[in-house]
Amino acid sequence: MISERAGQPVEASDLIDVAALERDYYEKAPNLDAPEQRVRFGTGGHRGKASEGSFNEAHIKAITQAIVDWRRQAPDGEPEVLWLGKDTHALSDAAQKTALGVLAANGVATFVQRDNGVTPTPAVSRAILAANKSRGANYSDGIIITPSHNPPTDGGLKYNTTNGGGADLDITNWIETRANEYLQNGNRDVKFTSYQEALAAPTTSQIDYVDDYVDDLANVVDLDAIRAAKIRIGVDPLGGAAVGYWRPIAEKYGLDITVVNDKIDPTFSFMSIDHDGKIRMDCSSPWAMRKLVALKDKFDIAFANDPDSDRHGIVTPSLGLMNPNHYLAVVVDYLIKNRPTWSSSLGIGKTLVSSAIIDRVVADAGRKLIEVPVGFKWFVPGLFNGEICFGGEESAGASFLRFDGSVWTTDKDGVILNLLAAEILAKTGKDPGTIYLELAQKFGAPFYKRVEAPATLAIKDALKRMTPDQVTSETLAGDAIIARLTRAPGNGAEIGGLKIVTSNGWFAARPSGTEMAYKIYGESFKSEEHLERILAEAQEIVNAALRDA
Repeated sequence: MISERAGQPVEASDLIDVAALERDYYEKAPNLDAPEQRVRFGTGGHRGKASEGSFNEAHIKAITQAIVDWRRQAPDGEPEVLWLGKDTHALSDAAQKTALGVLAANGVATFVQRDNGVTPTPAVSRAILAANKSRGANYSDGIIITPSHNPPTDGGLKYNTTNGGGADLDITNWIETRANEYLQNGNRDVKFTSYQEALAAPTTSQIDYVDDYVDDLANVVDLDAIRAAKIRIGVDPLGGAAVGYWRPIAEKYGLDITVVNDKIDPTFSFMSIDHDGKIRMDCSSPWAMRKLVALKDKFDIAFANDPDSDRHGIVTPSLGLMNPNHYLAVVVDYLIKNRPTWSSSLGIGKTLVSSAIIDRVVADAGRKLIEVPVGFKWFVPGLFNGEICFGGEESAGASFLRFDGSVWTTDKDGVILNLLAAEILAKTGKDPGTIYLELAQKFGAPFYKRVEAPATLAIKDALKRMTPDQVTSETLAGDAIIARLTRAPGNGAEIGGLKIVTSNGWFAARPSGTEMAYKIYGESFKSEEHLERILAEAQEIVNAALRDA
């Protein structure tokens, strides 16, 4: 149900008490008898709330020490350097200080943004890859403190390995187990020093991530074309870590960029209320993006990012805020046609809950589709090894290769997806919304929807165990079922749920990897009514699975 306040300005009563949040972070201890208060790595690392005992100083000490331990026994040897970054959530500041205290006490050489500054996720990923290319494949890895677009109350931490991307499941399982062992013994074996001592430690180097990232952008996006076309660009960083990047980008490349909101405020008081009545910095949400959408006619193209800048939100004069799936289809179509140095053998990566219009674009171009489970980490090997040229997911996260076909980032990069929208306009003379309408005319217009509901850990585990034989019908919404999937076609990995496919639509059901919720995704190429039939039948299947759990 959509909140009656969705899209409305934030009120004082909506704002977090930052001081109280920080007290909870330092003073609350997790109850380890409660599974939700232990360390649990989802698709975006460990996430939680200080007030609920699931993201507190104890967790960050334990997780960081566990990462240190993992690095020391890693099969390829211990990396020499770790890149550390944080976004603009209130808990990210406290957590980075804790993490640095553990790293310094363990003698880990660490690079961190100077002056306690913030760093986008893609800047860390790019830094790892660039350093390892010049210094050796195992030279560095990274930790990023972020709960992504989640509400201001939340905290998160993820570990990126030497390939620049999120750690594989075997690594995060190892780290999770070790961290919970530390928590179980009260973190007595965790090495820790104060933040001030950590900053002064010889192993800590305060650096500036900005210049290297900005200087390198010309190798992945045609910024000269944007400048030559005099594209007027509007940007709202949504109070995130990219705030300090857009002005240097504009100055270095001579771009006409207007940053419509340059505030950093851990309460995110400048936001519009999201669909469920919460503050959420979701650049793909029409409610959270209400203010930028209202400015769409002032610019040729406008866009936004979430707090760690790994997601993108594209606003066009033709359509307003683009559905992420629609924009990804445009991106795939454009990159296939406008990166002539890329080999035609390179695959196109998508998550299995992304729109099937991408499948149709890829098939029409005679290219190979690589469909993987939810989570950007599944694209990491392909991007790193140059087997795929693009990886994108339905939640507005993607990355792609450099012009020369080498890896740019192995984590999502909202900045380059934003700038690519301007490149598309500059090179084609059409905004991405107009191009999407052309694709929909050619391949059929998809009707797509995601619904979600609160879920306990028991419910989430039950959904993970769903099997094809729980779908006894031979049809879905009147169409013959042609596939029942519990493993992704592109890599054979378990999807942690179930996907049912027909020639005219599909649904997928899975637990959220970042929130206490489950999600049902559905798509129809027939009509809105047909989509609702798909979702209704999907819900019946999910309800039956939960009853049997």
